Amino acid sequence: MKKISIPQEAGIFFVFLTMVLIFSLLSENFFTLTNASVLLLNGAIIALIALGQTFVLLTGGIDLSTGANVAMSGIIATVLMRSGLPWWMAALGAAFCGSLLGVINGLIIHYIEIPPFIVTFAAMGVASSIPMIITRAESIQITQAEFAWIGQGNVLGVPVPVILVFLAAIVSSILLKNTVLGTHIYALGGNKLAARLSGINVMKTTVFVYAFSGFLAGVAGVVATSRLNVGYPQTGTGNQLFYSIAAAVVGGVSLFGGIGTIRGAISGVLLISTISNGMNVVNVSSYWQPLVIGLIILGGVSFDSKRSSRREGARSKPRGKPQILTRIKK
Repeated sequence: MKKISIPQEAGIFFVFLTMVLIFSLLSENFFTLTNASVLLLNGAIIALIALGQTFVLLTGGIDLSTGANVAMSGIIATVLMRSGLPWWMAALGAAFCGSLLGVINGLIIHYIEIPPFIVTFAAMGVASSIPMIITRAESIQITQAEFAWIGQGNVLGVPVPVILVFLAAIVSSILLKNTVLGTHIYALGGNKLAARLSGINVMKTTVFVYAFSGFLAGVAGVVATSRLNVGYPQTGTGNQLFYSIAAAVVGGVSLFGGIGTIRGAISGVLLISTISNGMNVVNVSSYWQPLVIGLIILGGVSFDSKRSSRREGARSKPRGKPQILTRIKK
């Protein structure tokens, strides 16, 4: 009899449905079309960052610069529009700058061999300072009204940010599941030394995942700035980074690398966004939200650590009878 395999994401989706039920019972304003729209739009920013973060985590790294990248990219888009560039070119230029930050992170991590945590933490400081320096810590008005379409527009009734997340998720899933690059990303996270010895170009793979993470953070910055319709130098420097890592980890993406799926990351985004939105709807103080999300991360990392330990134990367990016992029996 063939065993029925239950997807790993099924448990997360069950928890998501449970949270929807709980918040619906606590507040009649939760299960409404208006609130669902707010949830999806707020979740879109987290989803874009989490998708890029997933690629980095799969290699065993981490990108702490994504939140600051959101702020930097948003201000760059605003400045480019004020310089005369059309809004769509400004948006592309901002996303490119976000990707460039990721390329620099990847090159430093590979060639100077500094831990990703340190490199991206330093990049976070640099990227968060750039918009403050450019704007002198003041908001900048957007000069082109068409730019608001990216964050506030709809296509056949579907919000543009949700469409962007959908496209990013499809591209990400194809890259990981159907390309040689995806195989290399998983291999690098599984065992870096073995990946190098097997002929995988570690430098190109490392630079790509950080560039991709930076690009999606740049897109998130454009979306966030478009939604606000103003260039705010601290956009994205709040809980977005915190929530995106939580979403990826809760979705089954291992902090130790080599394990995780895009479907899991999106499931984690839905769960984290629902919890955050639900607490706002039932008037839970914002001071409690990081505490709850922190406990969720702790639980996810604890589970991931146990899973990693079991996996290493299974690998080290000898197969067959030890040679010394075979000799004694003879």
